[in-house]
Amino acid sequence: MGLTRTLKKYADASGLLDKLKFEISGDDFREGLTAIISVKVAEPQFEGQTKTKLGNREVVSPVSQAVAEMLENYLEENPNDAKIIVQKVILAAQARHAAKKAREMVQRKTVMGGGGLPGKLSDCSEQDPTKCEIFLVEGDSAGGTAKQGRDRAFQAILPLRGKILNVEKAMHHKVFENEEIRNIFTALGVTVGTAEDSKALNLEKLRYHKV
Repeated sequence: MGLTRTLKKYADASGLLDKLKFEISGDDFREGLTAIISVKVAEPQFEGQTKTKLGNREVVSPVSQAVAEMLENYLEENPNDAKIIVQKVILAAQARHAAKKAREMVQRKTVMGGGGLPGKLSDCSEQDPTKCEIFLVEGDSAGGTAKQGRDRAFQAILPLRGKILNVEKAMHHKVFENEEIRNIFTALGVTVGTAEDSKALNLEKLRYHKV
């Protein structure tokens, strides 16, 4: 709390956020951040079975205040570093906003249903997802060979263009903007976002139970 509030206050005062057309979230300030704080508590109370979060309410305020004071002093004394930090926050916010728009675009395309399926998809005739499977193959040539050897009743083929993208290293919005990945989403019938988590994969309308 102290970190987010202090950085937001500095960023607002510096005017670096003036050109942004959307709100900065707390996650933007904390993205990529790892911190270790040692706190001595007489009777520690942890939340959950994994005990990954300290639940003592009396600890929150002092820690938040201490972090806020030290961070505020550092930002004031090191304006160049402060500017770099704020610019990193802005970049995280822009990536989050772009990823949200890209996810929405994927979702809109998927919701179109059968008429919006990728043109290269050779679908199967079976309508029961539990009996259907899809093969993602590299290139049109492999796709043609796969089509010849498949069982049209329950096997679908989707040729992809080579090595599409290293999603492990790419930024989220780049993943959802990639046409081949959007085709995979559309063919599978999956979307992004559930009632519990806006970033989770929604499998309610999954068209194949074997991929």
